[in-house]
Amino acid sequence: MTTAHRPPPGYPPHSRTVPHDPAVDAMVAALPKVSLHCHLIGTVAPQTVLDLAAKHGVPLERGADDLYDSESYADLGEFLRVLDVVGSVIRDVDDFHRVTYESLTAGGADHGVLYREIQLSPPGHPGVPYRRILEGVVAGLRDARTDTGIDARLVVGINRERSGAEAVELVEQVIEHRIDEVAGIGLDYAEVNGPPGRFVEAFRLAGRAGLGRTAHSESGPPAHVRTLLDELGCSRVDHGYHVVDDPELTARCVAERIPFTCTPVSSDVGRYSGSGDGTHARIGQMVDAGLCVTIDSDDPPMFGTDPTHDLRVLAHALGYRRDQLAAFTADAVEVCWLDETDKAALRRRTRALVTATPDAPPPTSTTDPIEEPLR
Repeated sequence: MTTAHRPPPGYPPHSRTVPHDPAVDAMVAALPKVSLHCHLIGTVAPQTVLDLAAKHGVPLERGADDLYDSESYADLGEFLRVLDVVGSVIRDVDDFHRVTYESLTAGGADHGVLYREIQLSPPGHPGVPYRRILEGVVAGLRDARTDTGIDARLVVGINRERSGAEAVELVEQVIEHRIDEVAGIGLDYAEVNGPPGRFVEAFRLAGRAGLGRTAHSESGPPAHVRTLLDELGCSRVDHGYHVVDDPELTARCVAERIPFTCTPVSSDVGRYSGSGDGTHARIGQMVDAGLCVTIDSDDPPMFGTDPTHDLRVLAHALGYRRDQLAAFTADAVEVCWLDETDKAALRRRTRALVTATPDAPPPTSTTDPIEEPLR
């Protein structure tokens, strides 16, 4: 399958601008990144959406310049509506190949991402057989690996707004068509409409099959995190910012080294990790509490970010420099779902690149910020 004609995707301008600091920019660009919380549908560049919509005769209400309106996504329903539109135009094997390849190259390797666990949402592509999705995604994954060296695995997401029976059916398909590239399952969409207890049977089935298990918990109470660990058997939690509201649960998660895959920009826009004020205080509290935290970009073009920018905003908001940012990546290596041989190789690569990365000076209160130009 050829990729030479694929243009690099153009992402929208950053939705959360930061002061222009060449030393910070150089540091975050050079740091290696390991991506554990990035949705395939959410990585599709606007022009690619328009191209696929035209290909399949799907009318769109907006053009490339205003397809994604990140500031409206504090309303989760609006975000999910746009997400569903994007998913609906990705239909055939070539479509899945294209969006996967672009996500992993221009949206991944170009930002220093060495490894990604792609969150794949079969229910987000209505009418498309699971096997067709796999064929296109795996082809794109393999071509991206050949062309750039980035490696990837798949995390198949259950739509929590649907029934527990549908979740079981999806897991059964994953098991029936099991391939090495599928590392585990996840749970996404609106938490208020699908509390985790509904999906115990599906997750236990996945566990018996040896699949990794994770789940979103971005807006629910800390008790949902307890359900993920004790009833669904999750080995990590996507988002999970509210864990710090429960000191006992926080202490348990520190002791058990439960990983939380945090996404600074998207969670700030969606106000899951705070009030949307750019302080990223909850992530700071999680780090200060000793929780295992990894950083990723969630749905980058949709929220006006990219894998580099999410580290940049933390460098400015929380004063983090090379060692702390590199620790996020080191933790991601340890908790990813690669086998031990591949994990050791990834660990060596990340450590070598961190050593070669220049640190930035610590932040000073006297710095006169210059906003970054829109790109």
